[in-house]
Amino acid sequence: MLPSAAVFLLVFVAPLSYFFILSFWRVKSYKLVPDVSLANYIRVFDQYHEALLFTFSIALIIAAIVTLLAFGLAFVVRFKAGRYSNLLLFGVLIALFGGYLSKVYIWKIILGQSGILNSALLGLGFIDTPLDAFLYNPAAVVITLTHYMLPLAILPIYGSLRAIDDVPLRGARDLGASRWRVFWDIIAPQCQTGIMVGFTLAFLFSAGDYVTPKLVGGPYTSMIGVFIQVQFGLRFDAPLGAAMAFSVIAVCLIIVGVAALTLRRALRVR
Repeated sequence: MLPSAAVFLLVFVAPLSYFFILSFWRVKSYKLVPDVSLANYIRVFDQYHEALLFTFSIALIIAAIVTLLAFGLAFVVRFKAGRYSNLLLFGVLIALFGGYLSKVYIWKIILGQSGILNSALLGLGFIDTPLDAFLYNPAAVVITLTHYMLPLAILPIYGSLRAIDDVPLRGARDLGASRWRVFWDIIAPQCQTGIMVGFTLAFLFSAGDYVTPKLVGGPYTSMIGVFIQVQFGLRFDAPLGAAMAFSVIAVCLIIVGVAALTLRRALRVR
């Protein structure tokens, strides 16, 4: 355990600890000044509360869509696909490759004025000139991040579904339970861990991303990750950027905890 613990401390705990301490400092004449103050955190929630609210709203929408789609696809692969299940699962694994930026640029091309959508509408005669409404809006960010996160959410949900024994399912059906009762009382409670892992991955990645909002979201989709990147890259205000980052982490942990508790109560798991 010692080597892995050392790596964990070196590449995760140490940088986080440094930036947490840095979040209480301030910048004066482009120089870091050690300090102990909550001024940066006050600025975050005072000046960037709208960006925070917008970011978490978009992240929740993406996480909900990804979780529902991932569960549906994983359910089909586990229970409905039969001999084609391995082929579908292989397709999910293949979708993981290709790179994050490649997928972002692919959607930027698809949704752009010369993309597939505009070309199809022009070819069908529905429009005379290409539309720019498909790109540089929150919907483009939701579509792009949903496409990227979907395979990552499918795998943990499928792993939970795969661990469910078929015997209780057959027994419940033999005793007259409906499909919905079998799903809600047997399947869903046993895969809540996979559901929460998929939801958490999609939510955390979406809340902290800044590349997709800049490339396909445009100026009207300024999520908090864009502002954090600006603090570190352009304004050289690392303490404020660190305070923004830890504010996002704290709110994300609260939202994920509430979501886990809500799911647990909904599935009546004791």
